Order: sequence, then structure tokens, then C-alpha cells
Amino acid sequence: MTGTDNPNAEQARRELVETLNAIEDKLNVPKQVGKATDRAKAKIAELREENPQALVGGAAAVALAVGAGVWAVARSVLKR
Repeated sequence: MTGTDNPNAEQARRELVETLNAIEDKLNVPKQVGKATDRAKAKIAELREENPQALVGGAAAVALAVGAGVWAVARSVLKR
């Protein structure tokens, strides 16, 4: 009897391959970034359809935060 004749060994191999593939998928940073980007794009598109005012408000808040950060850095640099 060889190892390929044992159904338990075949099942164990399949499970090991599935586990290794799942681990590789989780540790593949570029792939995970791509998935996260796709999810974010889908959420933004959904928000654009359901509540465009919230999307505009969120964009304004981000712009305000970035502007305040730039102002704080510029002020800090100019004080030196």
C-alpha cells in the first residue's frame, strides 16, 4: 500500500495545501492592499449613491485636517 492509496493521507494533503494557500494569501501584503483598496472603492461608491452629502462632508473634513496639519508644520518650521 502506497501513500497515495490512503484516503486519510490524501485528505490531510488537501487540507495542508488549503491551509498553506490561506496563509500565503494573508501574508501577501500587495494582494491584501489591493483587496482593501477594492473594498474602500466599493464603500465610497455605495456612499455616493446612498448619501452624497455625507461623502462631501467627509471629504471636507479630510481636507480641513490635512490643511491644519500643513499649517501646524509650517508654523513650527517658521518659528525656528
